[in-house]
Amino acid sequence: MKKPSKQLFWWIGALVLGTVLGLLKVGWIDAVCSFIATVYTRLFQFLALPTVALAIMTTLILFGKQRSTRQIFRHTITYTLLTTLVAALVGLGMYLLVSPKNIPPEVLGTAAAAPEEGISFYDHIISVIPNNIVQPFLSGNVLSILLIAVAVGLALSSMRESEGKTVLIRAIHGLQELFFTLIRALIWTLPLGIMAFSDQLAAQLSSGVILGSLGRYTAVILIGNLLQMFVVLPLFLLVRGINPLKVFKSMSPAVVMALFTKSSAATLPVTISSAEGRLGVNPKVSRFVLPICTTINMNGCAAFILVSSLFVMQNGGYTLSIGTMLLWVLIAVISAVGNAGVPMGCFFLTVSLMTGIGAPVEVMGLILPIYTIIDMVETAENVWSDSCVCAMTNRDMRPVFEKETNPV
Repeated sequence: MKKPSKQLFWWIGALVLGTVLGLLKVGWIDAVCSFIATVYTRLFQFLALPTVALAIMTTLILFGKQRSTRQIFRHTITYTLLTTLVAALVGLGMYLLVSPKNIPPEVLGTAAAAPEEGISFYDHIISVIPNNIVQPFLSGNVLSILLIAVAVGLALSSMRESEGKTVLIRAIHGLQELFFTLIRALIWTLPLGIMAFSDQLAAQLSSGVILGSLGRYTAVILIGNLLQMFVVLPLFLLVRGINPLKVFKSMSPAVVMALFTKSSAATLPVTISSAEGRLGVNPKVSRFVLPICTTINMNGCAAFILVSSLFVMQNGGYTLSIGTMLLWVLIAVISAVGNAGVPMGCFFLTVSLMTGIGAPVEVMGLILPIYTIIDMVETAENVWSDSCVCAMTNRDMRPVFEKETNPV
């Protein structure tokens, strides 16, 4: 109990120090912190992708032997869809309540064009299907990696017992232990990274990046995310008989890390470590649920896609009836579930959706300067939601694990 408290103390100290350095606006200090933040982001991305693949493989290897794996998957999908749907509905409620006004035509006309990906839904689906085993890891395509991991795990689970199968399984387990050792080493040095990330955030806030004509739109996004984080998700936990404060305290290192890295995939090593070491989640649950949630459980993304799409369509003169809004709730949920947990994934996905219907995507160019702050809060919400889904699934699976351990 003492060790986590000491670790949290160092993290808070690094957060305060970084904030002070960012507010000082000393050029060379900001440059050094930017370098350190980039290094840490790359290291976590390096560890995250193999961790995703290995965690799913090692769990699915037992799929043919243990019914519990199928039950874990079923609980994960159910909670993911429920929390994501509610997040989109909360975003819709806030949009109707706050009613963001249209951007003045003269401002919209001179807005910088939003970056276009030029990828259709068909192309997006095709890009998920891997055509070799190396490219998904080189490009960081999380969904492709997920497909490969699922295929390999299920194939190994259905193979007949042989020396070759045993060697492969031992190698996969060995690699997993290796990466978890690297993760623990990186977490030990993490206060340095937190200091660098908080320096960057303080510099952006002090430059007034959150101010401007998009205040109401920003308020809808941020308030909706905060309501989902601190009201809706705790209610889910309470309904399942789980103490939200205990879960949040245990998972706070992952939530804080997500806030600064802006990537739920890059934060995955810390999320798994916090779930197992601080919250006491069964590794069978954490190493299966969290990698999957990193890819498909995007509460913040669902709210962003919905609110941003409605805002862009409103500025394009589209009629937003209740039926249209509810249809876009469904589109937002499906899009969020298919979105990878990487920085700016929701932004480019929204641009793609708006391009597809001919809406004025230049509005997204105005949103871009404030997206950094939005993305930070969204990612923290996504990781907190992943943590809640993991905690609820672990709670549901406890009787099953007890039966497996002590069969009658």
